[in-house]
Amino acid sequence: MTTLADLIGVLDAAYPPALAEPWDSVGLVCGDPAEELTRVLFAVDATAAVVDEAIDWRAQALVVHHPLLLRGVDTVAASTPKGALLHRLIRSGCALFTAHTNADSADPGVSDALAAALGLTVTGPLDAKPESAVDHWVIQVPRTHTDAVLAALFAAGAGRREHACDCALRVPATGQFRPTPEQGSLTELQHVEEDRVEVTAPPAARSAVLAALRAAHPSADPAYHISERAQLPSSLGIGRVGTLPEPESLRAFTERVGRALPPTAWGVRAAGDPDRTVYTVAVCGGAGDSYLGRAAGLGVDVYLTSDLRHHPVDEHLRKGGPAVVDAAHWATEFPWCAQAETVVRTALPGLETRVSTLRTDPWTVRAPG
Repeated sequence: MTTLADLIGVLDAAYPPALAEPWDSVGLVCGDPAEELTRVLFAVDATAAVVDEAIDWRAQALVVHHPLLLRGVDTVAASTPKGALLHRLIRSGCALFTAHTNADSADPGVSDALAAALGLTVTGPLDAKPESAVDHWVIQVPRTHTDAVLAALFAAGAGRREHACDCALRVPATGQFRPTPEQGSLTELQHVEEDRVEVTAPPAARSAVLAALRAAHPSADPAYHISERAQLPSSLGIGRVGTLPEPESLRAFTERVGRALPPTAWGVRAAGDPDRTVYTVAVCGGAGDSYLGRAAGLGVDVYLTSDLRHHPVDEHLRKGGPAVVDAAHWATEFPWCAQAETVVRTALPGLETRVSTLRTDPWTVRAPG
């Protein structure tokens, strides 16, 4: 039997909640993790029409990209638009789960799906998400006290990873020391059976870990060493940078985007010389005007995102930035639905899954130009 908890585990592994921005709201919105699942629907937004589709199809879970309850609310009464949707989902036994900025920064994530739709070869993130700082502790412990010292370190916050706890390396070793003359007449070299213990811990826990070590270690002056992990290049982060199979004009690239993404009233538009050659491409699914400077700094030929505004684009081009292509917000994130569906179908092959083809882009009419 596959449960909602199984689905949550798969999605959290693919799109770790820790990658979400601090202001975001991701994860399970409603539903009982113990409930059995047979059908899961994927969509960008939990609109009324998408909820209708999930209920009519008798899905037990609806997985979306955009949070239904992003900003703080003080009611989900059925008399409110969003509350009404939640009540309908709960009464129909359909859970709601959101993967938003955690799916944006994951590898692969939203922008990887967008890049794949365009035929890009990805070379890295547009704005890399720095790895969390981690302390690496190396401690010498008499073997008789290793278990007690480790227990104290774990209680202080050491040895925790994303999907595990009480993590440590312990290596048998032989310690040596020579007593100083003031400690007695015996000055011969002494040997002690010890363990070399290694644990990791967040820098914020440094004081607590040190206090726990000193309290549990039999020596008043325990031997230890702390080093901090260097910042390394990361494949995690917002957006992606890649290359086209061959150089082409901005006009041709814009047409490529139009063919690759589902049609919308918003359409696809470009800013820049239509005949300029483009080869290196930055993409950011969803609203990405805050990364115009980042795209310019990386020296790409063109930047594709959505929700671009007149003045930021004008200033960007005046400064000599790359050409920009603006597509509908919903369209740039829609390829992620198929990616998430593949992740779930691969891990939970017993489920029946489907991507909603309903266009949840709010723009519905385009006047002929």
